[in-house]
Amino acid sequence: MYSVSVSKLVENFELEPLTPDIVYDKRLVTDDDVNRPALQLAGFFDYFDPTRLQIIGKVEHTYLAKMDSEHRKECIERLFSYKEIPCIILCRKDVYAFPEMLECAKKQEIPLFKTCLPTTTFVAEVNRWLQMELAPRISLHGVLVDIYGEGVLIKGESGIGKSETALELVRRGHRLVADDAVEIKRVSEHTLIGTSPEVIRHFIEVRGIGIVDIKQIFGVGAVKETKPIDLVIELELWNKKKSYDRLGLTNEYTDILGVNIVTNRIPIRPGRNIAIICETAAINFRQKKMGYNAAEALNERLMKNLQNP
Repeated sequence: MYSVSVSKLVENFELEPLTPDIVYDKRLVTDDDVNRPALQLAGFFDYFDPTRLQIIGKVEHTYLAKMDSEHRKECIERLFSYKEIPCIILCRKDVYAFPEMLECAKKQEIPLFKTCLPTTTFVAEVNRWLQMELAPRISLHGVLVDIYGEGVLIKGESGIGKSETALELVRRGHRLVADDAVEIKRVSEHTLIGTSPEVIRHFIEVRGIGIVDIKQIFGVGAVKETKPIDLVIELELWNKKKSYDRLGLTNEYTDILGVNIVTNRIPIRPGRNIAIICETAAINFRQKKMGYNAAEALNERLMKNLQNP
């Protein structure tokens, strides 16, 4: 289970602390969804998940405002009795914390925060942010390059030429995302986001030369922080006994965190320009996404010629 600290949430969304005396540095958010406790304030707690962020907007605030002080305190106490709540956030400029709410927050040591963003906007933004922060992740050995807008993960055995290929691609105008270690997060059922560990970001190791700082040599336009992974290119030494795909009518896939990514297996032998092959693979993949498959087009042309000699 992954987690993100409440302090990071506060910093990222510039939240205003309403209970500054409550320490929240060690409080963690472990659920990537949020909850608006309208039903809970009405007394219905079935299926209530207290580990989620609790968001109070205009609707919840208006409901509480129409109660008398005693009834309001009772409703708020029931909600704040769940000490697993990481924090409670009030949205909109005109939404304020009731005295009963501040009292319960201090008693149960649950921090309260305020944002001026509309509730719907804040919920959408914080959901997106939490999905990125708490996404399942894995670290793979390889190189991630942005080629013509496609995120291409280049894999292969150590020393096969992945970094050299990435260096040539950068020289040809493409952008480096990660070299050697690629951190991958699954942010949705079909989307993988790749990035580089911060400590080695923008660096490439080239055997015989050493460490190369791509950002310093080629400029900021040659690097990118993150990139969705669209295509995997697997480099392997040429094997005469192995049969390689020469038409591309069928796709091979690599499973990464439960997501199948289209894979091109490229055999390596002297004289092959791997950078140009990677460029061509990215363009060909892009064409297929746009509805044109060169292999199928050639197959249809051959079939027409056979039918009409």
